[in-house]
Amino acid sequence: MSWQQYVDSNLVGAGFASACLIGLDGGVWATSTNFSLQGTEGKNIVALFAKDGAAFATGIHVAGKKYMAIKSEARSVYGKLGAGGVVCVKTTTGVIVAVYDDKLQPGAAVNIAEKLADYLIDNNC
Repeated sequence: MSWQQYVDSNLVGAGFASACLIGLDGGVWATSTNFSLQGTEGKNIVALFAKDGAAFATGIHVAGKKYMAIKSEARSVYGKLGAGGVVCVKTTTGVIVAVYDDKLQPGAAVNIAEKLADYLIDNNC
């Protein structure tokens, strides 16, 4: 399966408003339609995983929006903005960045992204 298929089928197809997969260098591998990380956002997202709690000081910047951090650990960083939020999960070789709106419950969003991350990790991705 291509990186684009993971974004289209496993993330957007599962209810996320938008999503992308980025490498540990911050480079974008695949992204949903009309969604784009700006400037150094990819590198900055990856840097949040270096130290537990890092996102609490800076927030999480995704596609020009700042999300308030509600979880910031070595594997998972979650943020909230209005009725939606963002789930970022680090895998072996990259990071899932998935944005949800009010149509997807936060718990369901976390479950979808974390399960995809588990699958990718199990497959050395």
